[in-house]
Amino acid sequence: MSGVEQFLLGSGRTRSAIQIGLVNSMPDAMLRTTELQFARLLKDAAGPLDVRLRLFSLRSMPRSAEMRGRMAGFYDDAAFLEAADIDALIFSGAAPDAADPRQEPTWAELTQLIDWAQTGTLSTLFSGFAAQAAVLHLDGIACRPLVHKLSGVYESRRVEDDPLFFNTEPTVPVPHSRPCDIAGDDLAAKGYRVLARLANQGDGQADIFTREPPGSSQFVFLQGHPEYDPTILGRDYLRDIAGFLKGGTAERPQIPEHYFDRATENLLAEIGAKADLARYQDVVLNALPRQLWRSSAVRLIGNWLQLVAAAKARRATSKTVHTRRRA
Repeated sequence: MSGVEQFLLGSGRTRSAIQIGLVNSMPDAMLRTTELQFARLLKDAAGPLDVRLRLFSLRSMPRSAEMRGRMAGFYDDAAFLEAADIDALIFSGAAPDAADPRQEPTWAELTQLIDWAQTGTLSTLFSGFAAQAAVLHLDGIACRPLVHKLSGVYESRRVEDDPLFFNTEPTVPVPHSRPCDIAGDDLAAKGYRVLARLANQGDGQADIFTREPPGSSQFVFLQGHPEYDPTILGRDYLRDIAGFLKGGTAERPQIPEHYFDRATENLLAEIGAKADLARYQDVVLNALPRQLWRSSAVRLIGNWLQLVAAAKARRATSKTVHTRRRA
């Protein structure tokens, strides 16, 4: 039995299972963490649906021999997606090393999958940097550098009604960690629907937006990371601090906003700019940030799964009617 088959999520067990594929192009250090984050979120969001998660990797993604060995039996080559009978996809990726994402070694393979997903899936969800790569490929919309990295938990305010927001609050918290932004005006000019924007210290930046040309899959883009567990923003901050202390950046990274309690923020602010990394680790790893976004993330992804299930049912009905007419 393939390792991917152990990701059976939700309480339902029916023939109409929803097959979800996760294309995980995170680097080795974050591969397993990202895989578990999405598996847990989908499990919590599935409810009565029968959801099956399969893991896929990009052949062009640089990986150590040790990691490739660990992935064997758990990950399928993304080249086989077309034959995998997948209903919907999730793309997750890390910040590019190259100034131009199109120079990344995974770009050609990734964009081929995005093109296929437009007609090969019922819906595809892009998270974080994967969303930025997708809109660059699809419509040439580049991510604009921010003066300071956006890092923290921000209020995402609904600006358009959509079934994705069924039974959700008008404003919900969502974690973000990114050095650039996809401008809402650029998206609107290319026919995207901006559904939610950041409301506190995000300057109205687009948070959730969609693209659904006639006859194509619904693409859902998230500039934030609803899948994050409570510790990720802290660990991301430590990686940035480590880079700063090694001379990789001239300016000390800002403390994630609306994430730590006030006492932890004060302790971090009191650490000298050139202190040893261990001092930062001692504070961050002993902090207890709250995962304020979990319930809203579960509702959002649950609604997405329901939409995929409804689209799959409509497709099955259409095929049945077409077969009867031919008979």
